[in-house]
Amino acid sequence: MTSLADQDSRVRRLLAAHRPHHGEAVFRGLVLAASFAVLAIIVGLVVVIALQSATGIAHNGVPFLWGTTWDPVRNLFGALPFVYGTVVTSVAALVLALFIGVGVALYLVELAPRWLSGPVSFMVEMLAAIPSVVYGIWGLYVLAPFLRVNIETPLHRALGFLPIFGGFPIGIGFMAAIAVLTIMIVPTVAAVSRDVVRAVPHAQREAALAIGATRWEMIRVAVLPYARSGIIGAGILGLARGVGETMAVTMVIGNAPKISASLFAQGYTMASVLANEFTEATTDVYRSSLVEIGLLLLVVTLLINVAARLLVWRVAGGARRVDA
Repeated sequence: MTSLADQDSRVRRLLAAHRPHHGEAVFRGLVLAASFAVLAIIVGLVVVIALQSATGIAHNGVPFLWGTTWDPVRNLFGALPFVYGTVVTSVAALVLALFIGVGVALYLVELAPRWLSGPVSFMVEMLAAIPSVVYGIWGLYVLAPFLRVNIETPLHRALGFLPIFGGFPIGIGFMAAIAVLTIMIVPTVAAVSRDVVRAVPHAQREAALAIGATRWEMIRVAVLPYARSGIIGAGILGLARGVGETMAVTMVIGNAPKISASLFAQGYTMASVLANEFTEATTDVYRSSLVEIGLLLLVVTLLINVAARLLVWRVAGGARRVDA
């Protein structure tokens, strides 16, 4: 009868005899090549867009960033209205989507019965599978008239003296774009937040309930602090969806290159102007200025992701200090 030490030695010899000599090197080379391929794609994308926008950069100069006039006939191009529209719609939609999505996630994990949690989770995820053009058509023919009659007009009558509710409500504008983007972001935020909340150890919930905490106190003290970094990550994914969304926003925002404080006003986003005007660009300066908008959109997206990543690291570091 062989001892455990003899069996272990025999297993080690068998593994050493059948272990491929070059497998580790081949695997390391493949994963290294894949990593550099991703980096090469990003660098190549930036370089190509920068080269294609060189004419516009030379013509428009630095004032392109804060210029408010977009007049292709006179070759006057300013990007500020598009940056403003992108930031307003995506950030406002993110705030609403975080509130709704995290609420949905907490209900599905902490409160909903098992027979209801599954179907509701499936329906929430189905929202993410709907094409954006369908959202745009629905927003144009259903949501915009509903907002004009039931929300914008009453708000204008009651609070029209405020700049945010000034102007004439027609349904098409910033509010419709924010509403459509919110609906499109909610599935991403809810799905990721649900998985994060579900990953919170049950021992934390039981410890909070054992000392007399109510269900809401348990969620506030034991669940949300643990899941905070994951929820912020869900917000990052939702913001990325909102910043880059094109067709749905193009169909409901009004496509007017102007800056207004009113939610009822028409606006424009960087993605929308590319979709609307790129095929109409007949001059090199016009076409290059549109590519410059695309370069600016890439830079804005990069800055948002870097800032969000720093925020996640800060929150995660704070959570680790609290746990310690």
